[in-house]
Amino acid sequence: MEYRYLGRSGFRVPVLSFGTGTFGGSGALFSAWGSTDVAEARRLVDICLEAGLNMFDSADVYSKGAAESILGEAIKGRPRDSLIISTKATFRFGEGENQVGSSRYHLINAVDAALKRLGTDYIDLFQLHGFDARPPVEEVLSTLDNLVKAGKIRYLGVSNFSGWHLMKSLATADRYGWTRYVAHQAYYSLVGRDYEWELMPLAHDQGVGTVVWSPLGWGRLTGKLRRGQPLPESSRLRSQTAVDSGPQVPEEYLFRVVDALDEVAAETGRTVPQVALNWLLQRPTVSSVIIGARNEEQLKQNLGAVGWNLTAAQVARLDAASEVQKPYPYWHQSAFKYRNPTPLD
Repeated sequence: MEYRYLGRSGFRVPVLSFGTGTFGGSGALFSAWGSTDVAEARRLVDICLEAGLNMFDSADVYSKGAAESILGEAIKGRPRDSLIISTKATFRFGEGENQVGSSRYHLINAVDAALKRLGTDYIDLFQLHGFDARPPVEEVLSTLDNLVKAGKIRYLGVSNFSGWHLMKSLATADRYGWTRYVAHQAYYSLVGRDYEWELMPLAHDQGVGTVVWSPLGWGRLTGKLRRGQPLPESSRLRSQTAVDSGPQVPEEYLFRVVDALDEVAAETGRTVPQVALNWLLQRPTVSSVIIGARNEEQLKQNLGAVGWNLTAAQVARLDAASEVQKPYPYWHQSAFKYRNPTPLD
């Protein structure tokens, strides 16, 4: 397993990490992802560790805390320093007025509760699950800095921030000398390349490593979706809740990308998901790609995305198939690449 630095920090993470969104299966959204129990989770963790993947990502809202609890049971008895545990909080977790957001009150409670569910004394990477505009950025960052100094968190990250959200936070941390965000868990896939327009250049400039979520386009790049054919029985896209909660992808655009993936998969002797994941691993600023799996077969297939690389010509073909018109001002800036290059240029 290849390891990379997490942004501009000195922390090394595997290029593939394992997401626990399938653990628990509680609620309309997460039941569509999977319903892995403790016994299955232990086996999946074993397979990951055997392959050199030792980073496991969760969140408090995944199955209402059950995913963190199951992960905690699955890693019990293993040397803690051999594991990298990341989790997230910010979204509503309880009915009270203060059981949501990134206030000092909620963050302190969320971290303490996550530590208890995970059965650990510290979290390697703690990420804000989304931007909360209500508390001052200073309140958020000073709280997180104190949690780092208390030894409860090792590294800080965010998820689903816009460019100005992230840059304002980084500038504020620099101003006061507080702990900086070194990771951004962001949606990025061959059918979702918005990340490249602003967040990638920002990450490159500011030394923020990207941890990619839903690298297979919310279940669309599994190799099982085909033009004119019904959805597979196991697809999360059969759940309207899951469809509405995830990124929207025009059908013709999707199948244009799938056709290109099929061609490259045939040339390389790899599967469509392996090709889609490998493409991401060659993109600038990507530190780790989160893979999920309902079962051992899916996990082992996804682990096959490492140890080889697409050729430059194959990458270019996938780039061309997945390219879309950029929104303003990015299409305008493209005319001045010689003075305003992106990490992809």
